[in-house]
Amino acid sequence: MKKTVRLLALVLAVMLMAGMMSGFGSDSKTVRMATKPMTEQYILGSMMKELIEAKTDLKVELTEGIGGGTKNIQPAMEKGEFDFYPEYTGTGWNTVLKNESFYSEDLFEDLQKGYNEMGMVWTGMMGFNNTYTIAVVDEKVEEYGLATISDLAAVSENLVFGANYDFFEREDGFDMLAEKYGMNFKDTKDMDMSLKYEAIKAREIDVMNAFTTDGQLSVAGITPLEDDLGIYPSYMCGFVVQQAALEAHPELQEVFDAVTDILTDAEMSAMNYQVEGEGEAPEDVAHQFLVDKGLIA
Repeated sequence: MKKTVRLLALVLAVMLMAGMMSGFGSDSKTVRMATKPMTEQYILGSMMKELIEAKTDLKVELTEGIGGGTKNIQPAMEKGEFDFYPEYTGTGWNTVLKNESFYSEDLFEDLQKGYNEMGMVWTGMMGFNNTYTIAVVDEKVEEYGLATISDLAAVSENLVFGANYDFFEREDGFDMLAEKYGMNFKDTKDMDMSLKYEAIKAREIDVMNAFTTDGQLSVAGITPLEDDLGIYPSYMCGFVVQQAALEAHPELQEVFDAVTDILTDAEMSAMNYQVEGEGEAPEDVAHQFLVDKGLIA
């Protein structure tokens, strides 16, 4: 009986060891990615999942649309629940590192250092900047030869400015814009955010606030102007990655290198519109982009 019990115990131990080893093998070939609940991030998540699985023998466990965005993803990163996620430099500077100053790209080394201290790195900087912008209808851009917001300021008395309500209330909104650039518009109109693009398409307003990768920018017949005085923070998109994940899977760095500087503001805007305006699936839009860029067959 004692021999039988010892034999059963040995068999059970072997089975448990085999199961643990099997589980370890599976987990060691899986990387975990998170995204925020916004169209742009759904596209980027699909893009990276497909590219990593095509270029390496890794599998990507993708958790999409985490509520609260950075405020919930970053703590999960610190706990080791995710290996990487797409983030914006300005958000990392203010929300994660708790700096009160506006972020500009000359602070990138300081940003990187702050993340290094948490065991993370910024890599795979994709090239587009999802920041605030001021956009003008194409006819007025051509008529006045506008390229920068300073150009706009010189002719603002001839134009009507429209924005969502909170833009007129925020400290970094209309008042700051008018003060820093010396704006004096003919008229201003506040409206619901959902109506802003309809108003500019109907040419009820000439100028509006926007984000540089808004999907509607690509179809509204408007042009974003350069913030030549640099009053808005930079939000360049890249990936925050666990250093341990890169050490365990050095092949990941090749994928991040492949997407460095691959996307412009206009390209990201157009893809966002394909999803939001034309009803295409994020994974299909992401796939076609990778094909067009020659990253996958």
